[in-house]
Amino acid sequence: MRRSLLGVAVGLAVALSGLKPALADQFTVADIEVEGLQRVSAGTVFSAFPVNIGERVDETELADAIRSLFRTGLFTDIEASRDGGVLIVTVRERPSISNIEIEGNKNIETEMLMDALAGAGLQEGQVFRRATLERLELEILRSYIAQGRYNARVKATAEELPQNRVAIRLDINEGSVAAIRHINLIGNEDFSDDELRELFELQTTSWWNSITNSDKYARERLSGDLESLRSFYLDRGYLDFNVESSQVSISPDKQKVFIAIALNEGPQYTISEINLRGELIVDEEELRSLIPVTEGDVFSRSRMTAISEALAFRLGREGYAFANVNAIPEPGEDNTAAVTFFVEPGKRAYVRRVNFEGNVSTRDDVLRQEMTQMEGGVASSDRIEFSRTRLERLGFFQAVNVDTVPVPGADDLVDVNYSVEEQATGSLSASVGFSQNTGIILGANVSENNFFGTGKRVSFGVNVSNYVKSANFSYLDPYFTVDGVSRGFSLSARQTNYEDQYISAFLLDEYSGRVNFGYPIDNITRLNFGTGITQSNLKEGRYTSKEVSQFIDEEGATFNNLFVFGNWRRSTLNRGVLPSDGYSQSLSLDLAVPGSDLTFYKLSQKTDFYYPITDNNRWVFRTRLELGYGDGYGNRTRMPFYENFYTGGYGSVRGYRINSLGLRATNNVNDTTRPDPFGGNLLTEGSVELIFPTPFATDSRSMRTSLFFDAGQVFDTDRGFGPSLGELRMSAGIGFQWITAVGPLAFSLAQPINAQPEDYTQVFQFSLGQTF
Repeated sequence: MRRSLLGVAVGLAVALSGLKPALADQFTVADIEVEGLQRVSAGTVFSAFPVNIGERVDETELADAIRSLFRTGLFTDIEASRDGGVLIVTVRERPSISNIEIEGNKNIETEMLMDALAGAGLQEGQVFRRATLERLELEILRSYIAQGRYNARVKATAEELPQNRVAIRLDINEGSVAAIRHINLIGNEDFSDDELRELFELQTTSWWNSITNSDKYARERLSGDLESLRSFYLDRGYLDFNVESSQVSISPDKQKVFIAIALNEGPQYTISEINLRGELIVDEEELRSLIPVTEGDVFSRSRMTAISEALAFRLGREGYAFANVNAIPEPGEDNTAAVTFFVEPGKRAYVRRVNFEGNVSTRDDVLRQEMTQMEGGVASSDRIEFSRTRLERLGFFQAVNVDTVPVPGADDLVDVNYSVEEQATGSLSASVGFSQNTGIILGANVSENNFFGTGKRVSFGVNVSNYVKSANFSYLDPYFTVDGVSRGFSLSARQTNYEDQYISAFLLDEYSGRVNFGYPIDNITRLNFGTGITQSNLKEGRYTSKEVSQFIDEEGATFNNLFVFGNWRRSTLNRGVLPSDGYSQSLSLDLAVPGSDLTFYKLSQKTDFYYPITDNNRWVFRTRLELGYGDGYGNRTRMPFYENFYTGGYGSVRGYRINSLGLRATNNVNDTTRPDPFGGNLLTEGSVELIFPTPFATDSRSMRTSLFFDAGQVFDTDRGFGPSLGELRMSAGIGFQWITAVGPLAFSLAQPINAQPEDYTQVFQFSLGQTF
């Protein structure tokens, strides 16, 4: 057979032996034939076989050539023979893998095991090597041992199939995780065993630890515990602390683990002096003001790290985006250490581009108008971080991250990349219901704070029943001008028809329109102002209360009032929705100006504080206070009753029915129903909350749970019901808030603390679509 015909041969083999005696003499190769090929191409053989036609070879050269071909790993046997001048190479190919089955694994996913097999060259269609399978068997077993499963078993078998194929099967018995029976600490004198064990994720076995799996040994968890131990000592001044050894022993039945850790605490160091070295771009006195430690304080690595970050951040405000500050302690005599902060500001950096990603719905220009860090300007860490905070305050995003990236090839340019994760910015609700008082109820309300990604706020709603028809529309452009001046307007209409019904309070048809503008005083303070007109038409029902009847008799039933209003707001909240840090304060005034049918004013003040308890802002203490007061002026001695404040319900004093607190109306003599709430001209509300992570949920930005205490009341000074601590209504309970795809969802379980017999209580309260 000539070499040109060898391309159709395919096969698989392994060769360890030499040549037959026929090859002992040197000869000239006239042709080469390959026999036994099945899947491997002849070209692969010739490229790895360093003998060519026309060459003169001897036994030694042919032996070297066969070894070279064997090193390809494709063959289990290779044999060379000679027929005159024709060199015949007979091969036996390695078998191919037909399929792989894995049984018995639960704690390590099949996909991960398949990836490990593929990485080792064991996958369907590949050449099978038994030695590789045996090594992988050991590696899988080591993985289970690392999980503390010392009695795990892994058995790999290869079943031969026709056509030189094999089927691989892995039978796994994962066994059980060995439980930790004892953790022995040796060498600790200044801290007790119990105190140090509290730092460990690994714990000795108990009924609770067996449920949480904290008594199950794993090498990675032990390494983490040892690092926690080092941090504990270094944060308390033990600069010479060292873990001398850590030994893990296993019981003969491989079900119990014993851990022994030998420590060398060393002495506790205090700070003898604080030095600043390097290129101090900022005045040294100012930098020292950022170092809140003094001589004699106990050294703490975590505090030194925090100070280094504060110093680097201060340099970043001057444009040194890649400033590096390292705190180096130098132990001296008498267990003291001099701490030196080495400052390396690097070059001042400028911003080449500000980029955004993740904003699928929101337009780039909406994000860009919140930037205080401009392209082409000095890269300021303050402005970059504050721009991120402004994006979070929009309420459009669940998370906002920023990354400052050096520009390749330029040591003084950076790109600032903001990555956002959008969340629902509006609410949609539709309702169909029935009430004995109002009959069939149909409603639809839509609110969108980021209308078509433009950053504009639009809302409208329509509600219709047998007796009430209402519609409202509002629009706000927060960037009417590039300077941040906002402009908006709102329209609303409400018609009631209770001619055949009784109602103890009042019946009101009202139509209003308002135009408002906003002006930014600084980055956290804003002034809003505007004007509006309202037409109010009062009606009497069958059993109208005495207060309403008296008002209509004295003042009439139709009023046209022109309003001017203003609102001052200051906010440092870190997010627009579900904040976890900062405060918000606002003061509002609505004034019905002279010339209106009724002249009066309403003042309201709101304060909201969030105090993070933990560094990750997942445990937060919140306080809220709201006050309101209204009165008449000029020839009016009181505010019209239909402008009264109300309280009670979700968002005010939970545990009491919505708007139910305060004095009741005085019923008509023919009305024997329970009097309805009438509101008042003085509002007091407050609450304290402990916000904590929702159990079994990792997303604290769109979901939160809290324990709360609410207190509040609405008073009516015109009717002799003045403010009194004894009249405040209080409640306590648990609340839940969640930003869903159709809007904010919230509910609470509240227990009224001092409810009176005349109060309307409500333990469970629910809200969908209401802003938190």
